Amino acid sequence: MQTGVLRVLRATAASWWRHKELRRTGQARHAKRLERRTVLRDLGYLKQAASLPNAHVICGEGGTFLHLGWTTVSTFAPIERFPLAALAVARGTPFIDIRSVTDVITFANLPRVARDGSVDAAPSGLGRSVSLTTYIDMVEKLGASIANDPRPRQST
Repeated sequence: MQTGVLRVLRATAASWWRHKELRRTGQARHAKRLERRTVLRDLGYLKQAASLPNAHVICGEGGTFLHLGWTTVSTFAPIERFPLAALAVARGTPFIDIRSVTDVITFANLPRVARDGSVDAAPSGLGRSVSLTTYIDMVEKLGASIANDPRPRQST
């Protein structure tokens, strides 16, 4: 793992209010132990983001979400204030920016991204899921911008 990634994760863990409070009250050893656990957890999330077929980051008005199959890590902040998601994107995880999508009803009715890379056989209905690339096709038509696009390049 790159030193810069560890630096960001350590700084993020140390800045958490609970860890700062422990240090303030003289419990620095306990704070350090919790910070280490947090860094290891976040490293696990980054490894999952790099290895799972449908892992992606999505950012909208409701916050930023790092989708990792059955696990989702989120915050109400934009991606610029969510270091874990920003690191995942910097390391190549697909990023879907839906902040420019104005048709929220159509967006809300889109199928979900399949958790494990598979696709439901049902062509429509509640609980329907699609591959990440199909989902990206759908949200892009609504005005979303895509970074680290996993779709194969089309030559014209």
